[in-house]
Amino acid sequence: MSSIAKVVISDQGREFLEKGQMWMYRNNLLASDENIEDGSIVRILSEAGEFVASGFYSACSHIIVRILSRNEQQVIDRSFFENRLKAAWEFRKTTNPDNLSNCRLVFSEADFLPGLIVDLYNDILVTQISCAGFEMRRQMIYGLLREMLAKEGIEIHGIYERNDIAARQKEGLEQYKGFYEPTDLKPQTVISENGLKLNVDIENGQKTGYFLDQKSNRVLIRNMAKGKKVLDCFTHTGGFALNAAFGNAAHVSAVDVSETALKQAYENACLNHLEDRMEFVQADVFEYLDELTPGQFDLIILDPPAFTKSRRTVMKAYNGYKRINKRAMELLADGGYLATCSCSRYMETSLFEQMLKEAASEAGVLLKQISVTQQNSDHPILWKNEETSYLKFYIFQII
Repeated sequence: MSSIAKVVISDQGREFLEKGQMWMYRNNLLASDENIEDGSIVRILSEAGEFVASGFYSACSHIIVRILSRNEQQVIDRSFFENRLKAAWEFRKTTNPDNLSNCRLVFSEADFLPGLIVDLYNDILVTQISCAGFEMRRQMIYGLLREMLAKEGIEIHGIYERNDIAARQKEGLEQYKGFYEPTDLKPQTVISENGLKLNVDIENGQKTGYFLDQKSNRVLIRNMAKGKKVLDCFTHTGGFALNAAFGNAAHVSAVDVSETALKQAYENACLNHLEDRMEFVQADVFEYLDELTPGQFDLIILDPPAFTKSRRTVMKAYNGYKRINKRAMELLADGGYLATCSCSRYMETSLFEQMLKEAASEAGVLLKQISVTQQNSDHPILWKNEETSYLKFYIFQII
């Protein structure tokens, strides 16, 4: 233990970590050993010299240490990471047994592997590394993942790295994407999600190729769509729209501003023989909603991209959410249904609910709550760690 580099943290920083925070910030750093290698394991000590935690050191990031363990006796070696990966996989086997071929296998801090995301799409792993610690250990991590999944009868034929994220710049890491090893595999695959076949473009798709976090919420829409006229706004590649059609909706309109996304949505509809009961409309959703007349739809789904990715622009996002939600409430016939969500962690639950109340008041309607959910359980929420909680999904009847 004595050979491991040390950093000393302020009492305020120690309080943050003791409350469950998994990031140690640079402004709480009081002292450190010299010439600590970027990405190495360090021990965090209090001002009094007491052990606080161990984690990955970053020489240039504002997050100077990402916490791995609070156990002073814990040896952070190959076996440590093997056990963490196994725990993450066992969690998915328990909570997502029907969708193991398309799931988020590792969700960073929520699986106590900060800076690492791993998604499984059939025989391809898609990884995203946002810290130097995992960057320098990725060969070991990939080997452990292959070994673990092989024991489960899952042979991995390719590992695709989606390291094209801005967060890497903060760690002094290069942005890039591509297969880790040379392969003849194409960066596309077809997954089966709750009975639906879906094309996934792991090279150019959103996040690591697909929005896995809405799986369970899409099933909620499927189960209530029968016989209804459905409008899916911001449909992207058609996730909610396809589930509505699969649930025997009378008709589904899928709207998105992206021609490329709509083309993929149509291809997904054809893949499932659902194209005859769907239409795909390229339009700005804000403008499209303004052109509609009340009573055209029985169920409207609002799944917009994150309107804010920082606290500075929260109120601008608030107004955007309010505008589309108010308009959707006005359009729905008395007794119609609204599914609405936000995928921004900066749009906190209390603020989102305040927006919904204001929108309902201005639209002159009442909201009869049916359900409130969050992200699918393969994106677990670690209480005391707010970064892991971001998706809010509400379904109402409009009265």
